[in-house]
Amino acid sequence: MKNILVTGGAGFIGSHTIIELLKEGFNVFVIDSFANSNPGTINSIKALCLKEFPKIDLKLRVFKGDLRNLQFIKDTFDAIYKEGLKFDGVIHFAGLKSIKESIDFPIKYWDSNVKSTINLLKIMDEYNCHKIIFSSSASIYKYANNTLIKENSELKPLTPYSTTKSVIENLLRNLYESDSTYWSILNLRYFNPIGSHHSGRIGELISNKPSNIFPSILKVAIGEMKTLKIFGNDWDTIDGTGVRDYIHITDLARSHVAALTMSLNIDKQFLNLNIGTGIGTSVLQLVKTFSKVNKIDIPYKIKNRRPGDIGTCVACNSLALSLMDWQPTKNIEDMCKDGWKWMKYRKENIHGYY
Repeated sequence: MKNILVTGGAGFIGSHTIIELLKEGFNVFVIDSFANSNPGTINSIKALCLKEFPKIDLKLRVFKGDLRNLQFIKDTFDAIYKEGLKFDGVIHFAGLKSIKESIDFPIKYWDSNVKSTINLLKIMDEYNCHKIIFSSSASIYKYANNTLIKENSELKPLTPYSTTKSVIENLLRNLYESDSTYWSILNLRYFNPIGSHHSGRIGELISNKPSNIFPSILKVAIGEMKTLKIFGNDWDTIDGTGVRDYIHITDLARSHVAALTMSLNIDKQFLNLNIGTGIGTSVLQLVKTFSKVNKIDIPYKIKNRRPGDIGTCVACNSLALSLMDWQPTKNIEDMCKDGWKWMKYRKENIHGYY
């Protein structure tokens, strides 16, 4: 059975991916500092999988630490190899992801995202682990003027957060080109993951002042915010509000299992893959869909555009569909229903890990 290291495994995308990895029989090892997540996530993952996997503790192990600490990573790899095991591949989620925070604290983002990746790659190479799936972002693309974004579309990251993603992709390409005999590298460029696990027991850790639209909708729906702010209604879109490619978090998680499976069967490769549905949904359409399926009114106010915002960002996902055994299966209604399940669970279980 293959042993997979998941960095940032307690986070929103990481936690859902772990569930899908366990379903497919992988042994999962997690590194997380829990700076922006909670150890309780791991307990929830175990609880969700317990019936299907009675010995889940034997398949899921956690190492608490920060990837900026090179010695910690080395000690983690050492501990595994001394047991006669090895990491067959790495899925690298760990890093900071707030666009607004990155603008306010760029050094923090370069230090966390770039330094941690360099450290991880150093130790992977030292221990002959050369397969990595990197958590990238569609935010590295230039505004596409209402056309579907392809992997060869022009790149123009506008924020420190997206710049760190682009820089890491370049680093990985440099690494591959320096010795492509060994490295298998897939950069998964996410569009807009929303929703939660269908059980509602795990989901996104939402800040007190979320900057993304779906967490903001959830905050209004649960009564923690009075009004939703919609930034701009004069874009060249169906109703003037921004259009995005929203993908269910479980579909996104499944794409990592598909990418990993492909990587494990190919000795050397370097690929950039868009992970989205290829379907655009405007902010107002998302709000109205959420209101309809959950029977909740979401009051909103139109505000001026924010710096760095764009009108339309929708994936051309044909390359991922053609190369991987994967395709999105959930629609925008599923995303709204499952996201609301999580928010209600979080509210009703005030002593839970969130």
